[in-house]
Amino acid sequence: MTMYATLEEAIDAAREEFLADNPQLDEEDADIEQLNIQKYVLEDGDIMWQAEFLAEESDDGECLPVLFGEAAQSVFDGDYDEIELRQEWLEENTLHEWDEGEFQLEPPLDTEEGQTAADEWDER
Repeated sequence: MTMYATLEEAIDAAREEFLADNPQLDEEDADIEQLNIQKYVLEDGDIMWQAEFLAEESDDGECLPVLFGEAAQSVFDGDYDEIELRQEWLEENTLHEWDEGEFQLEPPLDTEEGQTAADEWDER
């Protein structure tokens, strides 16, 4: 799954991916039951996002479940406020890069890059 610089980009990509994975559906007929999101802090302090839509409620996604039912459908339909979605995100679920492509829930504090990422994360 690809990471995106903004949550909006991640949601748009997730919508496109859902439709590509379900070619029998067009956008108006899609029945979304779950929206999953994941926030990442990279070693350089950049914030990245992933999102995915699921047709059924499950734990099978790569990201964390955030919205279900009508709320997930509304986001799929483009009827959402990105600020509200960001406010729903629990910071303790943010993954921090500690080695190229390796992530953990806490930023590594034993390297200069890790300390910089932790400082930037704390400022947000």
